[in-house]
Amino acid sequence: MFKKVLTAAALALSATGVAHAEDQGQMPEVINFGIISTESASVLEENFMPFLNDMSESLGVEVKPFFASDYAGVIAGMGAKQVDVAWFGNKSAIQAVDKAGGEVFAQTIKDDGSRGYHSLLITQKDSPLNSLEDVLKCDKTLTFGNGDPNSTSGFAIPGYYVWALNGTTPEECFARVTSSNHEGNALAVAAGQVDVATNNTESIYARLAKSNPDAAAGIKEIWRSPLIPSDPMVWRKDLPQAAKEKIYYFFMQYGRFGDMEKVKREREILANLSDGWGPFLASSDAQLLDVRQIEAFKAKLKAEAEGDADAIKAAEALLADLAEQAKVVGQGGY
Repeated sequence: MFKKVLTAAALALSATGVAHAEDQGQMPEVINFGIISTESASVLEENFMPFLNDMSESLGVEVKPFFASDYAGVIAGMGAKQVDVAWFGNKSAIQAVDKAGGEVFAQTIKDDGSRGYHSLLITQKDSPLNSLEDVLKCDKTLTFGNGDPNSTSGFAIPGYYVWALNGTTPEECFARVTSSNHEGNALAVAAGQVDVATNNTESIYARLAKSNPDAAAGIKEIWRSPLIPSDPMVWRKDLPQAAKEKIYYFFMQYGRFGDMEKVKREREILANLSDGWGPFLASSDAQLLDVRQIEAFKAKLKAEAEGDADAIKAAEALLADLAEQAKVVGQGGY
Protein backbone atom coordinates (compact mmCIF):
# COMPACT_ATOMS: atom_id res chain seq x y z
CA MET A 1 0.00 0.00 0.00
CA PHE A 2 2.78 2.37 0.98
CA LYS A 3 4.52 1.65 -2.31
CA LYS A 4 1.32 2.55 -4.22
CA VAL A 5 1.07 5.87 -2.35
CA LEU A 6 4.66 6.70 -3.22
CA THR A 7 4.09 5.79 -6.86
CA ALA A 8 0.96 7.95 -7.03
CA ALA A 9 2.80 10.86 -5.42
CA ALA A 10 5.69 10.48 -7.84
CA LEU A 11 3.32 10.47 -10.81
CA ALA A 12 1.54 13.55 -9.48
CA LEU A 13 4.83 15.39 -9.05
CA SER A 14 5.92 14.33 -12.51
CA ALA A 15 2.67 15.58 -14.06
CA THR A 16 3.00 18.86 -12.16
CA GLY A 17 6.53 19.27 -13.44
CA VAL A 18 5.49 18.64 -17.04
CA ALA A 19 2.62 21.10 -16.75
CA HIS A 20 4.99 23.67 -15.27
CA ALA A 21 7.50 23.11 -18.04
CA GLU A 22 4.79 23.48 -20.67
CA ASP A 23 3.59 26.66 -18.99
CA GLN A 24 7.11 28.05 -19.02
CA GLY A 25 7.56 27.28 -22.69
CA GLN A 26 4.15 28.08 -24.07
CA MET A 27 3.27 31.28 -25.90
CA PRO A 28 -0.19 32.54 -24.84
CA GLU A 29 -2.84 31.94 -27.49
CA VAL A 30 -3.45 35.71 -27.70
CA ILE A 31 -1.15 38.61 -26.79
CA ASN A 32 -3.09 41.69 -25.68
CA PHE A 33 -1.14 44.86 -26.42
CA GLY A 34 -2.05 47.89 -24.28
CA ILE A 35 -1.95 51.33 -25.90
CA ILE A 36 -2.23 54.43 -23.70
CA SER A 37 -4.86 56.97 -24.65
CA THR A 38 -2.78 59.83 -26.04
CA GLU A 39 -5.27 60.19 -28.90
CA SER A 40 -8.60 58.72 -29.91
CA ALA A 41 -8.73 54.91 -30.03
CA SER A 42 -9.60 54.96 -33.74
CA VAL A 43 -6.46 56.94 -34.64
CA LEU A 44 -4.25 54.81 -32.40
CA GLU A 45 -5.65 51.57 -33.80
CA GLU A 46 -5.09 52.70 -37.39
CA ASN A 47 -1.47 53.60 -36.65
CA PHE A 48 -0.59 50.57 -34.53
CA MET A 49 -2.26 47.75 -36.49
CA PRO A 50 0.55 47.28 -39.08
CA PHE A 51 3.03 46.91 -36.21
CA LEU A 52 0.75 44.55 -34.28
CA ASN A 53 0.14 42.46 -37.40
CA ASP A 54 3.89 42.05 -37.88
CA MET A 55 4.22 41.12 -34.22
CA SER A 56 1.47 38.52 -34.63
CA GLU A 57 3.18 36.97 -37.66
CA SER A 58 6.52 36.84 -35.85
CA LEU A 59 5.15 35.29 -32.65
CA GLY A 60 2.72 32.94 -34.38
CA VAL A 61 -0.25 34.05 -32.25
CA GLU A 62 -2.89 36.75 -32.53
CA VAL A 63 -1.86 40.15 -31.13
CA LYS A 64 -4.85 42.32 -30.23
CA PRO A 65 -4.86 46.01 -29.28
CA PHE A 66 -6.21 46.91 -25.85
CA PHE A 67 -7.63 50.40 -25.36
CA ALA A 68 -9.02 52.18 -22.31
CA SER A 69 -10.43 55.65 -21.77
CA ASP A 70 -7.43 56.64 -19.64
CA TYR A 71 -3.97 55.44 -18.64
CA ALA A 72 -5.32 53.84 -15.46
CA GLY A 73 -7.46 51.50 -17.55
CA VAL A 74 -4.41 50.03 -19.29
CA ILE A 75 -2.60 49.70 -15.95
CA ALA A 76 -5.62 47.94 -14.45
CA GLY A 77 -5.79 45.70 -17.53
CA MET A 78 -2.22 44.57 -16.94
CA GLY A 79 -2.94 43.95 -13.27
CA ALA A 80 -5.93 41.80 -14.24
CA LYS A 81 -3.81 39.92 -16.83
CA GLN A 82 -5.94 41.31 -19.64
CA VAL A 83 -2.88 43.15 -21.00
CA ASP A 84 0.37 41.26 -21.68
CA VAL A 85 2.56 43.95 -23.27
CA ALA A 86 1.97 47.70 -23.26
CA TRP A 87 3.29 51.06 -24.33
CA PHE A 88 3.38 53.40 -21.34
CA GLY A 89 4.84 56.74 -20.37
CA ASN A 90 7.39 56.69 -17.55
CA LYS A 91 4.92 57.68 -14.81
CA SER A 92 2.25 55.21 -15.87
CA ALA A 93 4.98 52.54 -16.18
CA ILE A 94 5.83 53.11 -12.52
CA GLN A 95 2.23 52.27 -11.63
CA ALA A 96 2.31 49.23 -13.94
CA VAL A 97 5.55 47.97 -12.33
CA ASP A 98 4.57 48.69 -8.73
CA LYS A 99 0.90 47.73 -8.80
CA ALA A 100 0.22 45.61 -11.89
CA GLY A 101 3.09 43.13 -12.09
CA GLY A 102 4.79 44.88 -15.01
CA GLU A 103 8.46 45.02 -16.01
CA VAL A 104 10.19 47.41 -18.43
CA PHE A 105 12.03 45.58 -21.22
CA ALA A 106 12.47 48.10 -24.04
CA GLN A 107 12.57 51.82 -24.74
CA THR A 108 11.22 53.75 -27.69
CA ILE A 109 13.42 56.26 -29.47
CA LYS A 110 12.53 58.74 -32.17
CA ASP A 111 13.21 58.09 -35.81
CA ASP A 112 15.95 60.76 -35.68
CA GLY A 113 17.71 58.76 -32.93
CA SER A 114 16.90 61.11 -30.04
CA ARG A 115 16.02 59.41 -26.75
CA GLY A 116 13.62 61.85 -25.16
CA TYR A 117 10.96 64.51 -25.44
CA HIS A 118 9.71 67.53 -23.50
CA SER A 119 6.64 68.42 -21.49
CA LEU A 120 5.00 71.71 -22.52
CA LEU A 121 2.62 74.37 -21.37
CA ILE A 122 0.66 75.62 -24.36
CA THR A 123 -1.77 78.43 -25.08
CA GLN A 124 -3.45 80.03 -28.07
CA LYS A 125 -1.16 81.62 -30.62
CA ASP A 126 -2.59 85.11 -30.08
CA SER A 127 -2.76 84.83 -26.28
CA PRO A 128 -1.08 87.57 -24.20
CA LEU A 129 0.52 84.75 -22.16
CA ASN A 130 4.13 84.30 -23.29
CA SER A 131 6.02 82.71 -20.40
CA LEU A 132 5.76 80.61 -17.26
CA GLU A 133 6.01 83.81 -15.25
CA ASP A 134 2.78 85.03 -16.86
CA VAL A 135 1.05 81.83 -15.78
CA LEU A 136 2.44 81.96 -12.24
CA LYS A 137 0.74 85.27 -11.53
CA CYS A 138 -2.00 82.92 -10.32
CA ASP A 139 -4.76 85.53 -10.29
CA LYS A 140 -7.47 82.88 -10.81
CA THR A 141 -8.72 84.53 -14.02
CA LEU A 142 -7.57 81.74 -16.36
CA THR A 143 -8.67 78.18 -17.10
CA PHE A 144 -6.26 75.23 -17.20
CA GLY A 145 -6.26 71.86 -18.94
CA ASN A 146 -4.25 69.38 -16.88
CA GLY A 147 -3.14 65.97 -18.16
CA ASP A 148 -4.13 62.45 -17.19
CA PRO A 149 -2.94 61.86 -13.58
CA ASN A 150 -0.82 58.94 -14.81
CA SER A 151 0.77 60.89 -17.66
CA THR A 152 4.46 61.72 -17.36
CA SER A 153 4.54 64.82 -19.57
CA GLY A 154 0.92 65.84 -19.02
CA PHE A 155 0.94 65.65 -15.23
CA ALA A 156 4.05 64.44 -13.36
CA ILE A 157 6.69 66.65 -15.00
CA PRO A 158 4.71 69.93 -14.93
CA GLY A 159 3.50 68.93 -11.46
CA TYR A 160 7.12 69.05 -10.33
CA TYR A 161 8.79 71.75 -12.40
CA VAL A 162 5.87 74.16 -12.77
CA TRP A 163 3.90 73.71 -9.55
CA ALA A 164 5.90 71.99 -6.78
CA LEU A 165 9.10 73.97 -7.31
CA ASN A 166 7.07 77.18 -7.30
CA GLY A 167 5.08 76.28 -4.20
CA THR A 168 1.61 76.27 -5.70
CA THR A 169 -0.97 74.08 -7.43
CA PRO A 170 -3.20 74.47 -10.50
CA GLU A 171 -6.23 74.70 -8.21
CA GLU A 172 -4.66 77.68 -6.43
CA CYS A 173 -3.78 79.41 -9.70
CA PHE A 174 -6.76 78.97 -12.00
CA ALA A 175 -10.46 79.72 -11.98
CA ARG A 176 -11.19 76.27 -13.42
CA VAL A 177 -9.11 73.11 -13.95
CA THR A 178 -10.08 70.33 -16.37
CA SER A 179 -8.31 67.08 -17.28
CA SER A 180 -7.84 65.38 -20.65
CA ASN A 181 -5.34 63.50 -22.79
CA HIS A 182 -2.79 65.33 -24.98
CA GLU A 183 -5.03 65.54 -28.03
CA GLY A 184 -8.00 66.74 -25.98
CA ASN A 185 -5.96 69.45 -24.28
CA ALA A 186 -4.44 70.64 -27.55
CA LEU A 187 -7.83 70.89 -29.24
CA ALA A 188 -9.30 72.66 -26.19
CA VAL A 189 -6.54 75.28 -26.35
CA ALA A 190 -6.89 75.75 -30.10
CA ALA A 191 -10.66 76.22 -29.70
CA GLY A 192 -10.27 78.68 -26.82
CA GLN A 193 -12.00 76.38 -24.34
CA VAL A 194 -9.06 76.61 -21.90
CA ASP A 195 -6.39 79.30 -21.64
CA VAL A 196 -3.41 77.10 -20.75
CA ALA A 197 -2.85 73.32 -20.91
CA THR A 198 -0.15 70.71 -20.53
CA ASN A 199 1.13 68.80 -23.51
CA ASN A 200 4.38 67.53 -25.00
CA THR A 201 6.58 68.04 -28.02
CA GLU A 202 5.67 64.76 -29.70
CA SER A 203 1.92 65.35 -29.40
CA ILE A 204 2.02 68.90 -30.78
CA TYR A 205 4.84 68.85 -33.32
CA ALA A 206 4.52 65.30 -34.64
CA ARG A 207 0.99 63.96 -34.17
CA LEU A 208 -1.23 67.07 -34.16
CA ALA A 209 0.78 68.79 -36.89
CA LYS A 210 -0.12 65.83 -39.14
CA SER A 211 -3.66 65.02 -37.99
CA ASN A 212 -4.95 68.56 -37.50
CA PRO A 213 -2.54 71.18 -38.89
CA ASP A 214 -5.04 74.02 -38.48
CA ALA A 215 -5.33 73.37 -34.75
CA ALA A 216 -1.55 72.99 -34.41
CA ALA A 217 -1.03 76.31 -36.17
CA GLY A 218 -3.20 78.03 -33.57
CA ILE A 219 -1.08 76.89 -30.61
CA LYS A 220 2.16 78.21 -29.10
CA GLU A 221 4.31 76.81 -26.33
CA ILE A 222 5.17 79.04 -23.38
CA TRP A 223 7.20 76.59 -21.25
CA ARG A 224 9.33 73.53 -22.01
CA SER A 225 10.66 71.00 -19.50
CA PRO A 226 14.07 69.36 -19.32
CA LEU A 227 14.43 66.23 -21.45
CA ILE A 228 12.20 63.28 -20.44
CA PRO A 229 13.44 59.74 -21.25
CA SER A 230 11.53 58.22 -24.17
CA ASP A 231 8.61 55.94 -23.37
CA PRO A 232 9.12 52.40 -22.03
CA MET A 233 7.60 49.16 -23.25
CA VAL A 234 6.36 46.95 -20.41
CA TRP A 235 5.39 43.29 -20.26
CA ARG A 236 3.79 41.23 -17.53
CA LYS A 237 6.61 39.95 -15.37
CA ASP A 238 4.92 36.57 -15.01
CA LEU A 239 4.76 35.78 -18.73
CA PRO A 240 6.49 32.48 -19.57
CA GLN A 241 10.21 32.99 -20.12
CA ALA A 242 10.07 31.52 -23.62
CA ALA A 243 7.31 33.99 -24.52
CA LYS A 244 9.40 36.88 -23.19
CA GLU A 245 12.36 35.77 -25.29
CA LYS A 246 10.28 35.69 -28.47
CA ILE A 247 8.69 39.08 -27.72
CA TYR A 248 12.07 40.59 -26.87
CA TYR A 249 13.62 39.30 -30.09
CA PHE A 250 10.75 40.71 -32.14
CA PHE A 251 11.21 44.18 -30.64
CA MET A 252 15.00 44.22 -30.92
CA GLN A 253 15.14 43.04 -34.53
CA TYR A 254 12.24 45.16 -35.79
CA GLY A 255 13.50 47.78 -38.20
CA ARG A 256 17.06 46.45 -37.87
CA PHE A 257 17.49 42.91 -39.20
CA GLY A 258 16.71 41.48 -42.62
CA ASP A 259 17.06 42.69 -46.18
CA MET A 260 16.80 46.38 -46.97
CA GLU A 261 13.22 46.10 -48.24
CA LYS A 262 12.10 44.61 -44.90
CA VAL A 263 14.02 47.18 -42.87
CA LYS A 264 12.63 50.06 -44.96
CA ARG A 265 9.04 48.86 -44.55
CA GLU A 266 9.39 48.39 -40.79
CA ARG A 267 11.07 51.77 -40.32
CA GLU A 268 8.12 53.38 -42.12
CA ILE A 269 5.69 51.62 -39.79
CA LEU A 270 7.64 52.74 -36.73
CA ALA A 271 7.81 56.31 -38.02
CA ASN A 272 4.00 56.39 -38.03
CA LEU A 273 3.73 55.46 -34.34
CA SER A 274 3.29 58.18 -31.73
CA ASP A 275 5.73 61.01 -32.54
CA GLY A 276 7.67 58.84 -35.00
CA TRP A 277 9.70 55.98 -33.55
CA GLY A 278 12.94 54.36 -34.59
CA PRO A 279 14.12 50.84 -33.66
CA PHE A 280 13.70 49.95 -30.00
CA LEU A 281 16.47 49.94 -27.40
CA ALA A 282 16.91 47.44 -24.58
CA SER A 283 15.77 48.83 -21.24
CA SER A 284 14.77 47.87 -17.69
CA ASP A 285 12.96 49.23 -14.66
CA ALA A 286 16.00 51.45 -14.06
CA GLN A 287 14.62 53.73 -16.78
CA LEU A 288 12.01 54.88 -14.28
CA LEU A 289 14.46 56.21 -11.68
CA ASP A 290 14.38 59.83 -12.89
CA VAL A 291 10.60 60.11 -12.61
CA ARG A 292 10.61 58.20 -9.31
CA GLN A 293 13.03 60.79 -7.92
CA ILE A 294 10.79 63.63 -9.11
CA GLU A 295 7.74 62.02 -7.50
CA ALA A 296 9.64 61.48 -4.23
CA PHE A 297 10.86 65.08 -4.19
CA LYS A 298 7.30 66.32 -4.78
CA ALA A 299 6.21 64.22 -1.80
CA LYS A 300 8.94 65.76 0.31
CA LEU A 301 7.92 69.30 -0.65
CA LYS A 302 4.29 68.52 0.17
CA ALA A 303 5.27 67.01 3.53
CA GLU A 304 7.40 70.05 4.37
CA ALA A 305 4.53 72.39 3.52
CA GLU A 306 2.23 70.38 5.79
CA GLY A 307 4.80 70.04 8.59
CA ASP A 308 4.53 66.23 8.52
CA ALA A 309 7.82 65.05 10.06
CA ASP A 310 7.18 61.34 9.43
CA ALA A 311 6.37 61.94 5.77
CA ILE A 312 9.47 64.11 5.37
CA LYS A 313 11.63 61.35 6.85
CA ALA A 314 10.05 58.72 4.57
CA ALA A 315 10.54 60.88 1.47
CA GLU A 316 14.18 61.58 2.36
CA ALA A 317 14.84 57.87 2.88
CA LEU A 318 13.28 57.07 -0.49
CA LEU A 319 15.31 59.79 -2.21
CA ALA A 320 18.52 58.40 -0.68
CA ASP A 321 17.64 54.88 -1.83
CA LEU A 322 16.85 56.08 -5.37
CA ALA A 323 20.13 58.01 -5.49
CA GLU A 324 22.03 54.81 -4.61
CA GLN A 325 20.20 52.92 -7.35
CA ALA A 326 21.05 55.68 -9.83
CA LYS A 327 24.74 55.31 -8.94
CA VAL A 328 24.60 51.63 -9.87
CA VAL A 329 23.00 52.37 -13.22
CA GLY A 330 25.31 55.33 -13.86
CA GLN A 331 25.56 56.66 -17.37
CA GLY A 332 25.82 53.30 -19.04
CA GLY A 333 22.14 52.92 -19.91
CA TYR A 334 19.15 51.08 -18.53
